[in-house]
Amino acid sequence: MDEHVDGNALAGPLAEIFRMDVTTLVARCRHCGDNAMLARAMVYFAAPGTVVRCCTCDGVLATLVEEDGMLLLGLAGISALALPTSN
Repeated sequence: MDEHVDGNALAGPLAEIFRMDVTTLVARCRHCGDNAMLARAMVYFAAPGTVVRCCTCDGVLATLVEEDGMLLLGLAGISALALPTSN
């Protein structure tokens, strides 16, 4: 699991959940406290799913697994996700 792509690879899979480009959102890593755009994350496509790791400490931010026709999204490594609000 040494080869990865950047967080821009999350745009497609997460577009089904969020109605915005999630790669521009800022996530706070629960492990090191770094705040960074998801586009900077390291994304690993490994069976049985996708693992998203912090660009600073390599801690797991999120996992995506397709199972039985559902997308299972785990965000255990993100302590906060900055979402824009409409004024």
